[in-house]
Amino acid sequence: MVVPSVAVADEDGAAPLAPRAGLWPALGAVYRAQLSRARVSRIPLLFVATFQSVGIMVLMRGVVDAGSEDARAVVAGSTVLVVAFVALNLLAQYFGQLRAHGGLDHYATLPVPPAAVVLGAAGAYASFTVPGTVVTGVAGSVLFDLPVARLWVLALVIPLAGAALAGLGAALGLLAPRQELATLAGQLGMSAALLLGVIPASGMPAPVALARDLLPSTYGVEALARTYGPAPDWAAVVADLGVCAGTGVLALGVATWAFRRAAVR
Repeated sequence: MVVPSVAVADEDGAAPLAPRAGLWPALGAVYRAQLSRARVSRIPLLFVATFQSVGIMVLMRGVVDAGSEDARAVVAGSTVLVVAFVALNLLAQYFGQLRAHGGLDHYATLPVPPAAVVLGAAGAYASFTVPGTVVTGVAGSVLFDLPVARLWVLALVIPLAGAALAGLGAALGLLAPRQELATLAGQLGMSAALLLGVIPASGMPAPVALARDLLPSTYGVEALARTYGPAPDWAAVVADLGVCAGTGVLALGVATWAFRRAAVR
């Protein structure tokens, strides 16, 4: 009869822990688990986010001329707003809830790097925005007579803007001392993305324009809006996407640090 191998206890009577999982396998496991969870519980909220963005464009259609520069800003801002609603707002609430109810203790006991938890959850929430973002972009392009063919740039805008916004949402949820404050921070962040992203920047006062430049989603909006022009400045599009990428790395790094800080308390 074959005897199964068992862990041998050390001198203190404690069995050795399993080896720590690598970053990429752990990241894949967390991503799949979070994406499965999001599909079950977040579909109604994705519908609300998409309906909200399309509704804003319908309202703005009455005051913005089709094909104009302002129309490009409205469509691009409404499209990225779907990402902000899910990746920033809902992720801030999710991590705030985890921290308040001791859910971080579960992840802290698993042999996975903290970065895998943050990146996996952020990636899942950002991926979850894809259908609503595409629907909003197509609807806005048709509504404002903008070229649908250039929506391929969403394949870059969604992950890069999603990383920046998801990192910001995770950091807000993990750093907020109370769950209610995490929810409030997520709501305020989404409202800022709405007001500063959808409203055309041409008529904004200087202090508001400065706040707009500090918001990570602004550069995703600008990148998408530039592609709607008759002769897009692709160098500027790449520069805007580069800012999104850099902001995403910074935001996810802060969120990972905040996760370690919250998990050991």
